[in-house]
Amino acid sequence: MHSQNLINIIADELPELNKSESKVAHVILADPDRATSSSIAALAKAAGVSEPSVNRFCKRFNAAGFPDFKLKLAKALVSGVRFVNRNVDPGDDVTSYTPKIFDSTINNLAMVRDRISHTRVNQVVDKLIQAKRIYFFGLGASGSVARDAENKFFRFNLPVSFHDDVLMQRMLASTGGTGDVFFFISHTGRTKEVVEVAALAKANGSTVIGLTAPDSPLAVISSVTLDVEVPENTDEYMPMTSRIVHLVILDVLATGVTLRRGPDFLPHLEKIKDSLKSTRYIKET
Repeated sequence: MHSQNLINIIADELPELNKSESKVAHVILADPDRATSSSIAALAKAAGVSEPSVNRFCKRFNAAGFPDFKLKLAKALVSGVRFVNRNVDPGDDVTSYTPKIFDSTINNLAMVRDRISHTRVNQVVDKLIQAKRIYFFGLGASGSVARDAENKFFRFNLPVSFHDDVLMQRMLASTGGTGDVFFFISHTGRTKEVVEVAALAKANGSTVIGLTAPDSPLAVISSVTLDVEVPENTDEYMPMTSRIVHLVILDVLATGVTLRRGPDFLPHLEKIKDSLKSTRYIKET
């Protein structure tokens, strides 16, 4: 079993569990703390299954038995990442849906933190530093992430822009070339227009970076990808966690660029800060 939090592993496998296993899983997910202190008899009774069924459930998740499973579960809770059902239920009130959303976001951020490739992050930072121009592209919720990226990266004294209009994206991709970096942000990496624009940019010799799902059509086309797998169905639900994860990854990249450019770059940042203060003063007066 990989390093993902055990509670989330159980939740992710819920659709694959048989009836008895599903009953045990729901009892555990409803109150993980209580499960860690329960006896096998108490957990079996709460789930309405036999003790052997509980043991089989534990072994399914790579535990030697119930005591070993409880130890793994306790470690998952100590990590500070607690699972709450990702889907807000229709009957939820504010005291229910508020922690659900926070916990889901915290959990997914921790999951991506543990899985992200530091080598890939380094490669992307290299491409951004070497770029003559950087274009951040995104559609829908990813468009707002692309806008935030522009705000971060314009401080690096590079021509940077963001675009969330497909026609403009296509025009820019068709005029790009060597030295230009087109940074595509897409949770699914399956949007036809995004994939087509990425292919156009790459065909013209530009570097294409994809912040997207692994093995997606966009990832396959990209020169370099930052694989981000967030269990969020944005085809049916409004993007929430995936958007936050993408924003944090852009913070990581911006930090990497700043640190790589070293002390000589700091005076330039100070000039930008002074300029912004001056502009703010003019507007206020």
